[in-house]
Amino acid sequence: MNNNKKILAEIVLDHGSFHFTKNGDHVLCSITKEIIPIEELKYWNVDNQEVYASPKIALQRYKDLNEI
Repeated sequence: MNNNKKILAEIVLDHGSFHFTKNGDHVLCSITKEIIPIEELKYWNVDNQEVYASPKIALQRYKDLNEI
């Protein structure tokens, strides 16, 4: 895969997997807009179709959404 991270992917998130609607090598964190290489994508919210750069960001977003 291209290490330059030049092609933004478009994906549909599912439970435990995702599929491409537009091929690319990265996505952007829904909160921080940080580049996430596709091969490093681990954290997302299916219901909101959001991706997160880290578990800390994912947890904070969960708390925000659930008013915890």
